[in-house]
Amino acid sequence: MCRYIYDNGTLIGICGLWFCTRHYSGKSVEVDHVYIEGAYRDKGLGKEFFKWIFSYAKEKSYESVELNTYVSNHASHKFYYNEGFKILGYHFLKKL
Repeated sequence: MCRYIYDNGTLIGICGLWFCTRHYSGKSVEVDHVYIEGAYRDKGLGKEFFKWIFSYAKEKSYESVELNTYVSNHASHKFYYNEGFKILGYHFLKKL
């Protein structure tokens, strides 16, 4: 499922939502590829976006929300910490 943010018909934000059950977190929503257009950042849109995601997940009886972010994306780390996320592990990738 994709969610979008528009400003007067212009797409300014997007993310994907994956729904699954994990052994460590129960019924879970994974937020994927969060993006807000540069000119719209630092205006509270991310906070509102995640407020909606948390509300939607609770409404659908999900137990947790999780995501991945790049190690070098320090601004996102600060944002996610402020939204109550905790680091639980590492995401590994091997290209073939």
